[in-house]
Amino acid sequence: MATLEDKLLGEKLEYYCSSSEGEDNGDDGDEPKGASGKSRSSGLTIDTNPDATPAGGFRQQSSTNTGPKGVVKDWQRFKQLEAERRDETERQRLALAKKLTITTATSAEDEERKRQEELDAELDELMSEDFLQQYQKQRMAEMLRQTGHHQQFGQVQQLTSHEEFLACVEQENKHTTIIIHIYERQLAACATLNKCLDSLATDYPSIKFAKICSSVAGMSRDFRTKGLPALLVYKAQAVIGNFVRLTDDLSDDFFASDVESFLIEHGIIVDRALYN
Repeated sequence: MATLEDKLLGEKLEYYCSSSEGEDNGDDGDEPKGASGKSRSSGLTIDTNPDATPAGGFRQQSSTNTGPKGVVKDWQRFKQLEAERRDETERQRLALAKKLTITTATSAEDEERKRQEELDAELDELMSEDFLQQYQKQRMAEMLRQTGHHQQFGQVQQLTSHEEFLACVEQENKHTTIIIHIYERQLAACATLNKCLDSLATDYPSIKFAKICSSVAGMSRDFRTKGLPALLVYKAQAVIGNFVRLTDDLSDDFFASDVESFLIEHGIIVDRALYN
């Protein structure tokens, strides 16, 4: 039967020294250890197996009370976790923004590359040889029309006097190129050059071709012997070309194409392939 002290102390009878003598049968002798591993001596109850689990399977443990310091630590830990969450959210936001920026930049670069490829394709088309030749012909034709080359001649004019020679040069449009052949009837090279000029007059109708006998033009005997055939080229009443003894450049046997190339090389006429 529990004593008053037992009721006051509750079940915490371990390590408790009772002042009651003779309790538990009042036997002063040694008592064998029970199954619980406790030994009794002179009313002193000692638990020799503190790790043993009490009846009911539970061990009573003391509880820890949280003081002001614990509250402060809990608050500091909460703020630390909150800051870590903010940092993680910021990192995720920056990563997403970077990803979206890269995606947007990649799309813009793709569009820019496509536009550049289209421009390159158009430029290649514009720079093609056929297009350039056609454009050059159109520009040449336009320039010739603007400079008065719309006038058509188509044949070699025969000049029979010195006055006709002066009128041929002085009364012509300033944009018209005038090519005059000074010839001598007895020279074979002069006859060949007349035939070539007849052909070129047809191919270049905007250029004024003419011929005059050296004696009619008032040339000296020495010039007629050493300087023929000769070509005089005028434009805006000024001499822009003076070619004597053409056989030195063309040889004794030449053709209209040779004369044409000679005049093109010296800048007298423009190659008809550029505007025809």
